[in-house]
Amino acid sequence: MAEAASQTIVNQTIRLHHVGYVVRSIREVADRFAQSVAASWDQKIIHDPLQDAKVAFLAGIAQEFPLVELVEPASEASPVTNFLKKGGGLHHLCYEVASLDKQLEFSQTIGALIVRPPLPAVAFAGRRIAWVYTKDRLLLEFLDAH
Repeated sequence: MAEAASQTIVNQTIRLHHVGYVVRSIREVADRFAQSVAASWDQKIIHDPLQDAKVAFLAGIAQEFPLVELVEPASEASPVTNFLKKGGGLHHLCYEVASLDKQLEFSQTIGALIVRPPLPAVAFAGRRIAWVYTKDRLLLEFLDAH
């Protein structure tokens, strides 16, 4: 199974950064969600106008654990609104990578579709992210390490 993972992610992956979960309201679920996954929430909600979404991060008990990202549509036009209308829930995996450009090139060579080209992300201090949809219908977000 590890071999299959290395075929999807270029060998320059640094780590699984977070798991994204779409919710109707971050404020309504964040505390319960954090309690359920033994995480903490700093009460911060970040609005990202480029993605038309609000996000909050839940931190695990150890720094090396991936974060849980709660994603709330900021408007009806948000890319996650339709996903929420279908019930919301687990949405994507985000990998932090050493080179976003190399990762996107590799993703294309294995037949993945770049659904959102690189753009700066407010939630990550302007570091670039990109979205990829694999042949197996997995939505991946890649976060440039620098």
